Formats: sequence, C-alpha cells, structure tokens
Amino acid sequence: MFSKLKNDLPAGLVVFLVALPLCLGVALASGAPLLSGVISGVIGGVIVGILSHSNTSVSGPAAGLVTLVLASIAGLGDYRTFLLAVFLAGFIQIAIGFLRGGFIANYIPSNVIQGLLASIGIILILKQIPHAVGFDVDPEEDFIFFQKDGENTFSELFNIINFFSWGAVTIAISSLILMIGYDKTKWKPLKFLPSPVLVILLGVFLNGIFQSFFPEFYLTEKHLVSIPNIKNWESVFFFPNFPAITQTKVWYYAFTIAAFATLETLLNLDAVERIDPHKRLASPNRELVAQGVGNSISGLIGGLPITSVIVRSSVNIYAGAESKLSTIFHGILLSISVVFFGSFLNLIPLSSLAVILIVTGFKLTNINLYRSIYKKGFYQFLPFIATIIAIIFTDLLTGVLIGLSISFIFILKNNYKNPFSVETETLNIGETIRIELPNQVSFLNKASIKDTLWALPENSKLIVDASNCNFIDHDILEVLEEFKTVVSVEKKIQLNLIGLKDSYELSDQVQFVNILDKDAQQKLTPDEILDFLKRGNERFVKGKWSEKYFKHQVNATAFGQNPIAVVLSCIDSRTSPEIIFDAGLGDIISIRIAGNIVNDDILGSLELSCAKIGTKLIVVLGHSNCGAVSSALYALREGNIANITNKIQKAIDESEKIIHPIQKENEHIFNHVVKANVKNSIGEILTHSAFLSEKVNSKEIRIVSGFYDTSSGEVQFFDTI
Repeated sequence: MFSKLKNDLPAGLVVFLVALPLCLGVALASGAPLLSGVISGVIGGVIVGILSHSNTSVSGPAAGLVTLVLASIAGLGDYRTFLLAVFLAGFIQIAIGFLRGGFIANYIPSNVIQGLLASIGIILILKQIPHAVGFDVDPEEDFIFFQKDGENTFSELFNIINFFSWGAVTIAISSLILMIGYDKTKWKPLKFLPSPVLVILLGVFLNGIFQSFFPEFYLTEKHLVSIPNIKNWESVFFFPNFPAITQTKVWYYAFTIAAFATLETLLNLDAVERIDPHKRLASPNRELVAQGVGNSISGLIGGLPITSVIVRSSVNIYAGAESKLSTIFHGILLSISVVFFGSFLNLIPLSSLAVILIVTGFKLTNINLYRSIYKKGFYQFLPFIATIIAIIFTDLLTGVLIGLSISFIFILKNNYKNPFSVETETLNIGETIRIELPNQVSFLNKASIKDTLWALPENSKLIVDASNCNFIDHDILEVLEEFKTVVSVEKKIQLNLIGLKDSYELSDQVQFVNILDKDAQQKLTPDEILDFLKRGNERFVKGKWSEKYFKHQVNATAFGQNPIAVVLSCIDSRTSPEIIFDAGLGDIISIRIAGNIVNDDILGSLELSCAKIGTKLIVVLGHSNCGAVSSALYALREGNIANITNKIQKAIDESEKIIHPIQKENEHIFNHVVKANVKNSIGEILTHSAFLSEKVNSKEIRIVSGFYDTSSGEVQFFDTI
C-alpha cells in the first residue's frame, strides 16, 4: 500500500479538496449540523478506507441519501434519534455483509452501471457550470434535478446569464487550460503534483491578484469554500438517543437507511471498478462490512450515513490514485483541515473546484462510450440511455431502479424466446427431437419451455437433456413433471429425461434408445450416412455432444450390430472416430492402423464390414500432425516401422513432383502429404479389392476421403467415390 506514495498522496489531496465542500453541502441540504458531513467524511476515508479491500472507492456522506435523511429526521422527531437509526443501520449492513448479501452486485446489468457513470458525468458538467462562472446560489453538492430553491438543472444554466462573475470566469478558463494542457504536456516541472492541485493553487493566486489589482474581479466569501469555525466540541459531536431503541419507527428507518446505503454502495463499487485502469475487484461483502462499521461509528458520534461515493471515487482515480492510501489520506486531511487549515481553505474559489469536477465529468461521459454501447444493439442501448435520463431528472437510486426495470423487461422478453436449443435428428429410424437446457433455468423460462413441450406432435420421440444445468427452478421442474406424467403419456410421446441432479424431486427416465435395426440399416443411402457423420462432427466441434446412454446401448446391441459406416483411420490417440463423429455404441466400425495405410488384413476387414455386416460407407481418415507421416518424411525405417513408412513414401514422392523441395516443417506441405496418402490408400482399396471396387461402381457403397484437424476438431471431406 505504501509503495505508491508519490501517486496516492497527491490524489488524496485532490479528493480532499473536492470532498470538503461536498461534505458540508450534504449536511446543509440534509438539515443536519454542518460538521456532521465532515465527521462522516473522515470516518468514510479513514475507518472505511482501512477496512475496505477496494483500492479506489472513496466513501463519505452521499447526496443520493439527502432526501432519505431529511425524511428520517422529520419522522423520528430529532437528530439524536436519527443518529440511533444510523447506528443500527450500520450493524444491519455488517450482518448483510457476513451473510454474503453483496452477491446482488453481480446481477446489476453492465449497461445500467455504464449509464450510471455517464449520467454522473453529465450531471457534474451541468451542475458545475454555474459554479465555474460564479453563480453559486445552488449548493455545491446538489445533484438533484429539481432544486430546493424552485429552480432545476436547466433553468439554473439560463440564470447564469444575469449572475455570472468575470473573476470566476477568468479563474475557470485559466484553470481549464492549465488542467488540460498540463495533463497533455511531457514537460512537468512539478510532476509530483497532479493538475487538480495546481488548479487550486492557481485559483487562490489569481483571486489574490484580483483583490490587489482588479477588485471588480475579486471573488467574495459566497464564491469561496466556507468552513465553519469550531467554538467548542459540544457543537461538533452529537450522540444517539439510545432509550429510543425500543421504538418501532427507529428500526423501520434503520432498515431503510441500511437498504438504501447498501444498494448505493454496491452500485458505486461496481461503477468504480469499471473505470479503474487496473480493473481490480473488491469483495462486495467485505465492503458492506466496512461500510457497516463506518455507519455505526458515524451514528455514534454525530455523523451522516456513509456510502461509497462515485464522484469522489472517480476524482480519486483520475487524479492518479493507485491504492486505498489516497482514500485514507483524504480522510486524515478532512479531520485536521477544519481545525488547522480553515483560514487557507476558505480562500479556495468554488470555480476552481468546479473545473476539476467538469473535467472529471467529461471523462465519465464521452462519445466513445455511447458508440460502444450502441454497437451492442438496441437491447443494450435503450436501458443505458434510460438510466442516464432517469438519473438526470430524478436521483441516482430512482434512476438506477428505472434502468433496472427496463432491463428486466428486455430480460423477460428474451427469456420468452427459446433459451434452449432444439435439434431434430433423422436417420431412417424416425425423427428424434432433442431439447438441451442451458446452464441456468429460472421461472423466467417457464412460458417458453411449456409452450415448446405442449406443442410437440403425438407419437414423437423427445430427449430433454439437463446435463449442462447447474440450476433448475422449482417452477420448471413442475412443468417437466406435468409433461412427463400427463402430457407425454396422453400424446404417446416417448421421453428421455436425462441429466437431472439427484437432489431434485424429479428423476431421469429413458424410454427409448436410437439403435439401428437391420431394416433401417438397409434403407440408408451412403449420402445419408455421410450427412449423419458430418452433423456428428459439427456437434463435436461445437462441444454439444449427444447423450449416449451407453448402459442402454449395451443392452440394445447385445445380440447384434448394424453399423452404418466403417472408418479406416490412424492409431493416433486424438482421432477416435466414435468421438469425433459423436457416434453411439454400434454405429461405426473402426479400423485403425498407423498412417491409415492399406494391407491385406485391412482389405479383409473392409470387405467383411461391407459384405457381411452391411455398412455402405467407407471413410479413409487422415489427420494433421500425423506421427506416421512425420516418420516417413524423416526416413525412419527401423524394424517393422518400415512397413508403415515405406507405404507412405509414395505420397511423399508424388508431392515432391508438385512441391519441390519438400519442407518437413511446413504445415501446408505436411498436410498435402497426409491427403495424398489418404488418396493412395483409397487407390489401393479399389485396386486390390475386386469386391469393393464392384460395389463402388454399382453405387451400392461409397468411399470418401477425410482430413481431421487436430487443432480445431473439424473433419474435412474430399474426393468422394
């Protein structure tokens, strides 16, 4: 944590300068003692900063809770009873953290979080423009659209025409030029200070010049930071009214404060992680415990409710903070500033702070963000824009809830569409419909699943595969149970229900196994069989293997086999035909020999497969990175290996006539040799087997070449005969 002092201390100073007027403003807007905002700022910085695992989040009194604080103080009757509610709210947050309630943060859509960030950027720009030009009627921390003075964000912009100050405008323009130029230039004589600190110093300096030489430009107290004087400690610290702990309404407000503070913290924590250049994550549960401890202490000594605050956090990140030391340092500065540095801090123009916040706002909302969300599609863009508009015209929590509601509508709409895959397999044994359920199946999928199942025709064969499901909602299990026990029985649908967890009340069942009988085998054409192998390989490549029910297949094939194809392939451990073609037990005859070469034994096996067992398709399958071909290329002839490599040598010789010289390490040339070797094997089959040659000529069987890519898992078929 202390390894980045040169980054964290200046960043902490910048955050402190921005946070101080915000702390005072939140307290003023909340109807609380003025220094209560500073107390919660100190606790948020030091206590929460130490306990939190977040490197960039800054906590303190939040403008988003101003309305709730006002209502709570009014509802409870006095400030000390309100402090008791804050104290209890802290313990509730601690309990939520220990119960791992922070998981809620994982279910907030990213487009809503991005909308939150963009809206905060827009609000910062709109709300700080009046302060930048010297119209300081609206409090610095007021981020709500409808203001207490009857104005709103837009009307306030029109009012600046009549009330702006040339001194504030001069300071703002000078500060903006300095901040942008300093961040872009490579020459930084004061590089240990971030640009926001220089902006503050420039503002104080210019206002001093105005006072001495241009009094008409001089900014008076109402345009400067205003820290109250501390007359006695009794006016600073207030303590909870503990006897009121038995009142029901105290607990009501405690739970309400805890709920709102928790939600705002989780939202801001997620948002802060998105703009962190290092994309570091913090445990939301640990953060809730830290916030809870902070709120309990804040309520105990007179502070306001604390949350993670996006404005301060974003300033912290853009000021160059690397660790939570900047947050802690800003809290320490808050604690000593009121006592020791009040006179100097009261010299800082609000227009200087406004420029810092405006630049931060532009970093939060930029055209590239809008473009990237727009490219993701309408369903992503609309909730994003809705969140922005809602937050601008209401407040953070209300706006986010509106954005979440719109996102939820789209989620419902998308879930009504089939969230599962439906495939139909046909192979002369009837049509089989396969429904593969996704990883999570919630009640939101109920309507689409029910509509699909109930619409199946009578006498269908159906496989419902839940093998990939980690969770199936009880409502979905009820739908499957109704279909299994009633609908499938009445409609005479054969149902295989597989992959269900043992913990579910509903259990697996297998009512049929797709095994070819002799009659179905005889009806198949070579083209249909080849298409079956192609579809099987497509499933293998996509990782969507069909359930095999090997136990049932063993029983079904115990007294005979009726395979559809014979595959002559290499002995390579990566090229098992049954796997790469996603075939079941008894579907394929597999003949394997190094280099997929042909000899008398291989010919006998092929003739037996076609003449006696009834297969109609022969696949000669080579593959990339073949060890046998590699051995032949490097002229490996030791012992019986020569029986293999000598056969492959013919393919090498033929390839040299086309590609010269043969480069052993060239993948394209290597694969050319593999394919040439496959063609030679087919040539030997047709040359040395009169039976197979006759069957090919009469179109009763077919021989195809195949090339298996060991990198992708895909089989390419070529040169069919």
